[in-house]
Amino acid sequence: MFKTLKVDHIGIAVKDLEQAKKFYTEVLGMTAMGEEVVEQQKVKVCFIPCGDSEVELLESTSPDGPIAKFIEKNGEGIQHMALRVDNIEAALADLKAKGVRLIDEKPRYGAGGASIAFVHPKATGGILLELSERK
Repeated sequence: MFKTLKVDHIGIAVKDLEQAKKFYTEVLGMTAMGEEVVEQQKVKVCFIPCGDSEVELLESTSPDGPIAKFIEKNGEGIQHMALRVDNIEAALADLKAKGVRLIDEKPRYGAGGASIAFVHPKATGGILLELSERK
């Protein structure tokens, strides 16, 4: 079994990371953490802490990356919600056993060194759901 611990972050797809970051820092007075490029996902990210969760700004590093495709289809905006779990492998095994449609059956590397996996939006009522385990 596994435990869902909290909402880890909300991922927001943006065309321009620096411009988006200014809104959160200069207008809302929040503090941005460092940026990171995740080559496997063709994305540059910046996390902005907000209470017990974070806002994750995502800018595509490639025109064929998933964020670029999302923006092309939907425009900028919320791309996914991430839930923190205590054991991602147990979570994936449990969801698979329950017949939940998964995008990832095994964890992969996520920003900040997290282990992540995605649940298909068709299983969640239309939301791309990320599971995240941070050590």
